[in-house]
Amino acid sequence: MKHDSYGRPAGRPNRRSIRLKGYDYTQPGAYFITIVTQDRTCLFGEVVDGEMRLNALGEIVRACWLGIPGHFPHAALDAFMVMPNHVHGIIVIADYVGARHAVPLHTVPLRQRERFGKPVAGSIPTIIRSFKSIVTKRINEHRKTPGVPVWQRNYYEHIIRSDESLNRIRQYIVENPLRWAFDLENPIAESTDTEKEPWHA
Repeated sequence: MKHDSYGRPAGRPNRRSIRLKGYDYTQPGAYFITIVTQDRTCLFGEVVDGEMRLNALGEIVRACWLGIPGHFPHAALDAFMVMPNHVHGIIVIADYVGARHAVPLHTVPLRQRERFGKPVAGSIPTIIRSFKSIVTKRINEHRKTPGVPVWQRNYYEHIIRSDESLNRIRQYIVENPLRWAFDLENPIAESTDTEKEPWHA
């Protein structure tokens, strides 16, 4: 079977995963994040009767996600869900007067932009890199598999620009286990013939 560059069987609809050129991922606002396991392997538990049941590895992922604000005090967590082979979550970057939901397009000088090997402190890419790293370390310690990758190299993000969009995405995240049979990331999905996920509507 042929696979695309994100480990998904070729022909499946794709989530957008392109960083916006020149976008400041440290600015206040809400960001919808999806992180998928290497080869889309179901590591974190299973969906039973529309409910996600985490195994020990899933509990590690959940604990590490909840720990994000402890490492990045300017980052607050909104809705999130650990699924069998991916994580959906909303991260809110706050400023000194609190968080904002709608995010205007904002660019920063070239010297301040995120570059490979030169992370920008407090940015969404830095937060996700840290999360993926600690999850990988703890999971490999738990299962005694040093050096084995847990996550795909990339991740998916969507900049939330309105409260209406925020509420749709919250609902999508909470209801994700109910949609597992048709999920884009489900390796044995019954159908993935939709080009547009519900939260886009």
